[in-house]
Amino acid sequence: MAPDLGSVDRLARALELRRGWPTATSAGRSQGLMTMGQPMITTAEKRRAFRSLHESGFFLLPNAWDRGSAVRLANLDFKALASTSAGAAWSAGRQDGELGLEAILDHLRMLVASTHLPVNADFENGFADRPDDLARNVALAVDMGVAALSIEDWSGTAMYETGHAVERIAAARRAIDAIDPTVMLIGRNENFRVPGMSVSASIARAVAYAEAGADCLFVPFILDPVAVAELVAAVAPKPVNVVVHQYDAGIRVLAELGVRRCSVGGSLARKTWAAFDAAAEVLKSYEAGDGC
Repeated sequence: MAPDLGSVDRLARALELRRGWPTATSAGRSQGLMTMGQPMITTAEKRRAFRSLHESGFFLLPNAWDRGSAVRLANLDFKALASTSAGAAWSAGRQDGELGLEAILDHLRMLVASTHLPVNADFENGFADRPDDLARNVALAVDMGVAALSIEDWSGTAMYETGHAVERIAAARRAIDAIDPTVMLIGRNENFRVPGMSVSASIARAVAYAEAGADCLFVPFILDPVAVAELVAAVAPKPVNVVVHQYDAGIRVLAELGVRRCSVGGSLARKTWAAFDAAAEVLKSYEAGDGC
């Protein structure tokens, strides 16, 4: 029996309405995304709420890459969002690291305006090597309304020497404090980019970044439970972020180890684009001349 397409369409529309997703009869697709069921909240309130999430317990911090993903994540009642440099680049048809400062600032402004949730910016290396230049760019990011931003110790071609990396974190802290001290600074060690970098070396950097003013520490590929516990203890009482790419019970193990939050990096965007590609390939197979 052929499916009742009218019933299928009605079900899809009902699900869209329940989730607050845009429908074909919305006044405008972007308006439907931005306004349905979202409470008004000030930037100061977002920043205070985000900082309070780090005081105790555990929360998930999914990474959104466009307005639609941000709204859908907000509708699932996540407490906060992060950006993802990879996801943002893919949405623009580029590769991770190919978007410049202005493009990222525009992206952050859009994410902040998309939902009532606080946004943690993936600000890469701050788009500058020198601490003074980094500080100026950090101030621009704070002006976008973000609740937090991360600064990496990777230049794009090499890892900064520890002393220089610490100076950069301190400069970012000063820039934030001059505007709004409630904005959080995440110190990030790109350990996975340096073959053979030891866990102890990464943890030593995390401790140094904490002492320089980072509010939260992030070492992307420290995942072994023993190493994670060591990192948590080393920077305590400051919180630790761990990125996860597998959405399973391992997340609860990290919470039990004292990790304060888990982000997902570009993995959610990657899964979404993989599903898109698979569906598009099926569609393409029905094109005239391709075996139809």
